[in-house]
Amino acid sequence: MSDEFGEAALKNILVFYEGKRSELIPILQEAQGIHGWLPGKTMQLIADFLHINEGEVHSVASFYNQFRLMPLGRKMVTVCRGTACHIRGAPQILEDIGQSLRLKEGETSPDLEYTLESVACIGCCALAPVVKVNHKIHGEMTRERAVTLFPKLSE
Repeated sequence: MSDEFGEAALKNILVFYEGKRSELIPILQEAQGIHGWLPGKTMQLIADFLHINEGEVHSVASFYNQFRLMPLGRKMVTVCRGTACHIRGAPQILEDIGQSLRLKEGETSPDLEYTLESVACIGCCALAPVVKVNHKIHGEMTRERAVTLFPKLSE
């Protein structure tokens, strides 16, 4: 296996564990740190280490939203859907950004440039509605301003 899957890094993580089923979530958390997501090969190696079925590993990883089963884009676009943002137009802003990026919520662009997501609250209610791109907060967002944050993608 080539180390593009981070096999050496995963082995460095696993030496701190005993191979017990109860260690699955902590191992998944650390393994995700290698790539920022959990490739199938990584989950297979974890299953082998814990002597459990790969389907069980996948089941746990897909249940918790802290785990990513697909790679993330270089630009994480997060739209707040909290009450203040919702009242001030966040659903329409999310829709407009999605159309501009040609993504649905939870998707990553094929070129891995963008991932579009929403969260229950970013915690900047006084700036509602809020869009966050990576770590930069864009407050008092409008539908018109939202689409100018991203270049139009060619058809």
